[in-house]
Amino acid sequence: MKRCVITGMGAITPIGNDAPTFWENLKKGVCGIDYIKKFDASDSRIKVDAEIKDFDPEKYVPRKELKRNDMFAIYGVCAACQAYEMSGLTPETIDPYRFGVIVSSGIGGLCTMEEQIQKLMEKGPSKVSPLFVPMSIGNMAAGNIAIRMGAKGLCISVVTACATGTNSIGEAFHQIKLGKLDACLAGGTENAISRIAVAGFANLTALTTAEDPKRACIPFDKDRKGFVIADGAGVLMLEELEHAKARGAKIYGEIVGYGTTCDAYHITAPTPDGEGAARAMQLAMEEAGITPDQVSYINAHGTGTPANDVAETKAIKTALGEAAYHVPISSTKSMTGHLLGGAGGVEAVACAYAVTEDFIPPTIGLEHPDEQCDLDYVPKVGRNVRVEYALSNSLGFGGHNAVLCFKKWEE
Repeated sequence: MKRCVITGMGAITPIGNDAPTFWENLKKGVCGIDYIKKFDASDSRIKVDAEIKDFDPEKYVPRKELKRNDMFAIYGVCAACQAYEMSGLTPETIDPYRFGVIVSSGIGGLCTMEEQIQKLMEKGPSKVSPLFVPMSIGNMAAGNIAIRMGAKGLCISVVTACATGTNSIGEAFHQIKLGKLDACLAGGTENAISRIAVAGFANLTALTTAEDPKRACIPFDKDRKGFVIADGAGVLMLEELEHAKARGAKIYGEIVGYGTTCDAYHITAPTPDGEGAARAMQLAMEEAGITPDQVSYINAHGTGTPANDVAETKAIKTALGEAAYHVPISSTKSMTGHLLGGAGGVEAVACAYAVTEDFIPPTIGLEHPDEQCDLDYVPKVGRNVRVEYALSNSLGFGGHNAVLCFKKWEE
């Protein structure tokens, strides 16, 4: 089997529009949550979200292309361009037929759908954009990235709700491990903050009704009320080890394990005991060839919903046994909000940096720990500790569970 390393990272997030800025703000505990500005939320019970700020897409995407794509695809293209640039890969150093793209969205062009359906209802079918379909379908981030990079290998999108980004990276890891690709851009992207999404999640009672942005997304806190919706993208450049070494690439960590399962329980709720998530963690550790006491850090799914945080705590205890009480765990969603299909991508970037720089980002806003969430959730302030192995958990509607295992790179 081949080995899969990380040679580049890209991120468009509520706390930074490139991977290094995103990481520095994670370390500082910067909160990217604020009041909703993308639309008039005066008639909504939901007042906060985590939007992208000061973003200039023209750095990577020509102006004419901006009008031909939903922002979920633009975010994905920009994050992929950053990962490609960081990797130092060039057309001369990669066989295009062994260069893949697995960058996915949980929802696709929802804002375009909302806009064009409104146009249909108000002005009739002749006014619907001829680009409505390609702007809406969820594979267009991957398609645009492949066009941009000349990547002619496998190009697919994996849709597993909030596990989308993690499943995409895991599937890319296996393509490289099996020797089918030399390099693959992999991750998730989302642009779902809209009236229809906020109304839908609110009526599902999934979103927080908190009005203080600093106390809105508070995973594992007993005062938590739900998650905060966010936009953005995270993409990794994954590369076969010998291919990366042959061209002298800088390596930011290795992916050594991937586990994915289904709860087969409920369309939105996790199994109360976290059994499916626990199995995904165990599968990732098994493939990595490690024991629970070797895990240095867990980036939790940690959405801040009452059911998720308790179930994930139980899952970690089941998967790690007594070691669960000794491993630092944090939810970076406390800073970024929940990027839905993009969450696993940006959290993978966080884990890659964690194993590279030996730093664990905090769970900010954790003031009053829930008695049922009694593990070490790294409250308020991050830690400088050696991070040899890190797990990244993503748990999606439909019962989808995905877990990646990252390893520190050492020659």
